[in-house]
Amino acid sequence: MRRCRGKSTSVWSSWRAASGCAAPCWRPGIWPRRTGTVVKKSCYPRWNEAFEFELPDPPAEKLCVEVWDWDLVSKNDFLGKVVVSVQGLRAAGHQEGWFRLHPDTAKAREERRRGSLGSLQLQVRLRDETVLPSHCYQPLVQLLCQEVKAGHQAGGVHLVTLLDETTTAECRQDVAVNLVKLFLGQGLVKEFLDLLFELELAKPCEPNTLFRSNSLASKSMESFLKVTGMQYLHVVLGPTISRVFEEKKYVELDPSKVEIKDVGCSGLHRVQTESEVIEQGRQLLQSYLRELLDTIGKSAPTCPPVIRAAFRQLFQRVGERFPQHQHTQFVAVTSFLCLRFFSPAIMTPKLFHLRETHADARTSRTLLLLAKAVQMVGNMEPAAGRAKEEWLAPLQPALQHGASQMRAFIIQLVGTEEEEKGGEGWPCAPRTAVVKEGLLFVHKTRGKGPLLASTSKKLHFCLTSEALSFSKSPGAERCGSIALANIRAAEKVEEKSFGSCHVMQVVYVDDAGQQETAYLQCKCVNELNQWLSALRKVCGNNPQLLHAYHPGVFRGDKWSCCHQKDRTGPGCGRTRHSITLQDWSDPLQPDVEAQRLFQHLHGLQQPLREKYWQLMEEGGPQNGPRGCGEGPLLPIELRRLFEALQDLERCHRQLPPALLELQT
Repeated sequence: MRRCRGKSTSVWSSWRAASGCAAPCWRPGIWPRRTGTVVKKSCYPRWNEAFEFELPDPPAEKLCVEVWDWDLVSKNDFLGKVVVSVQGLRAAGHQEGWFRLHPDTAKAREERRRGSLGSLQLQVRLRDETVLPSHCYQPLVQLLCQEVKAGHQAGGVHLVTLLDETTTAECRQDVAVNLVKLFLGQGLVKEFLDLLFELELAKPCEPNTLFRSNSLASKSMESFLKVTGMQYLHVVLGPTISRVFEEKKYVELDPSKVEIKDVGCSGLHRVQTESEVIEQGRQLLQSYLRELLDTIGKSAPTCPPVIRAAFRQLFQRVGERFPQHQHTQFVAVTSFLCLRFFSPAIMTPKLFHLRETHADARTSRTLLLLAKAVQMVGNMEPAAGRAKEEWLAPLQPALQHGASQMRAFIIQLVGTEEEEKGGEGWPCAPRTAVVKEGLLFVHKTRGKGPLLASTSKKLHFCLTSEALSFSKSPGAERCGSIALANIRAAEKVEEKSFGSCHVMQVVYVDDAGQQETAYLQCKCVNELNQWLSALRKVCGNNPQLLHAYHPGVFRGDKWSCCHQKDRTGPGCGRTRHSITLQDWSDPLQPDVEAQRLFQHLHGLQQPLREKYWQLMEEGGPQNGPRGCGEGPLLPIELRRLFEALQDLERCHRQLPPALLELQT
């Protein structure tokens, strides 16, 4: 993200097609071409991928998405394309839906196929983010922090309540993420969540529907778990998810969906009965569930302290609100932990970076049944789930035992008070917070670094605030690490070096003071940009960063880029130490989050006034009637908020006009 009057305008897209086994290919005007994943053996491929492009200056006129049929031997066959107008995006800001594939107009014979090529489902969004210097956001950030520290005041209308009431359901998820990341950076996320719990519990509510709506409190807690608990999620779910993918067993409990198949040796085939298939599926599903719940039950000590502190607050608040319903305390915790964190990750492991690809149909069904079982365990009343789907009755004993395990786990999770005396920025948070992690392919070259000594070609890398470490798999014992203080540069590698445009290099100094280079290949350009952004961010303050590097590789007796024969000679390309991508999971970018909150709040000024007057009138006649259309005098907090928003608006207006050309 460019700062200090910098602008980053990007187009974000995801797609799904209903025509042919294909690989989508982006040709966005004068932007670099990007290629999606090949989906094999499918006439209805689903990619579910996201790409981000930085808009050039002047902006390109169109974004072209082409779909091709991939062939191993012969040339790929063109299936059609969708052209999105950038000018139209500037007016609408967002386009979503099914788009018909069009033929290549440059070929006359292709014109006859118009209207018969199928459709492509796309989401395309044009976003313009101008991030001002940090001091411009201080009044807004300080006001929000003061509101959180002040807590809930009886008889008044809290600013967070107004924000919750005026934010639409479509925007609530994004606003929740921005607030959580902002308060994580300010060291107030625990107080922020506690305030949301208190305000939510102050509303009229029933114990059995608590936190089941998509309120700001529910969305914020859900976002908080995804931002701070991904490493914990991988440790807990990783082994079971990998086992399901590797075994590819057929699991089905619903009689209406059971597939009967032949079993036995050649010449002695016997058709399995429906009951045999269901019993076999029950045993397998019960085995997966038992393994998963055993891992969860032992994971309380390894759960991040900041998550344990948040759940402890939630447990206490619900107990105070419903003293006669102790069962509700446990359901409140599992409504977030199981229903909004564990179960979605089990159903779609790729979206939570647990797997590199989506599951096939058989594995997806197994994961769905496992996620449903975890949800029923999280409900703490398995019999209620069985009433809706009677075919889950064979799993009932395992679900009842699982509910007992889950109850014991929650008691352990919230039972011990950690005294974390960290810095103000991250109280109750681990000092080595994970910034980025994932599997990377290691290219072997000449050298003696710790990566080159490893026998594995693909390793799991974990970037924290202290080091870049690597292991053979997620959760496995660490094989080695590179201290962040020893990293000198993180740059792209030219495509001809390894035959891929997704390779980056990490230049570092080993323990002996010798400069080494690790070449790491990512699976796509999006991941490459995310890793480069993460590395450059955490190493931005290193005093000995290089000013030049070699974009090639040293092979034989010379560099492939500049043909220098001195392996330790000066680089031929200028290094870049700025962030390359703004939309990646980094909880500590307060200026970016403050800018996004400003954009949201700027359009809510009148709705905030009206909602405040409405809530004051509902509070009783003592608040006074609305006079001359203005209503009661606005509270000082709301007036300060409007002043801060007006100041930020003036700062944006003072920018050069070219920087605001694509603002939406």
